[in-house]
Amino acid sequence: MVFDLDGTLVDSLGDIVTTFVAAFDNVGLPAPTRDDVRALVGGQLEEMYAAFAPAEAVPALTADYRANYPLNYRATSRPYPGVVDLLTALGANGHARVVATTKRSDVARRFVAAMGLTDLLDHVQGTDDFPRKPAPDVIHRALAAVGARGSWMVGDTVTDVQAGKAAGLKTYAVSWGTHDAATLATAEPDVLSDALTDLLALVL
Repeated sequence: MVFDLDGTLVDSLGDIVTTFVAAFDNVGLPAPTRDDVRALVGGQLEEMYAAFAPAEAVPALTADYRANYPLNYRATSRPYPGVVDLLTALGANGHARVVATTKRSDVARRFVAAMGLTDLLDHVQGTDDFPRKPAPDVIHRALAAVGARGSWMVGDTVTDVQAGKAAGLKTYAVSWGTHDAATLATAEPDVLSDALTDLLALVL
């Protein structure tokens, strides 16, 4: 079982957007709206900043975000209801549980630990020096780490669904994260749901 992290397992959007927007004030640039930022969450950080700032400002903005996000991600981020129970049940039934996220691996693992999920996941794979979703690389690396072929990719964005398909997995899109149900439907996931109980029933 492969999971995206932000917007899928953890409700972290508020802390991500707050830190992203604050960087503009910190470097003396006008900030975008929170809604505009939300639409891009899940993409590469440099590309997100490039959408709102001149190219020469992007390094300073990304550096500010990376310095401050670890200080902020405990503010409001929490696992979504049902996540702990789902991961526990999957583990109890012998299913490997891995994360494939666009966060860098070191940041992702610290974040997972801060959310109290480390013992409920068999591997946390971030996106480092290889192509990002919708490329399937991060999924392949996560599965290789646990020696599994994989069955489902669970995510909250179109790129999660696309990456899961590219990796040869069935796709389960959750509508409580970054992309709404109508947007997710355009990627044609195998399942589009507003509940984790549907996933548990499919797997178990």
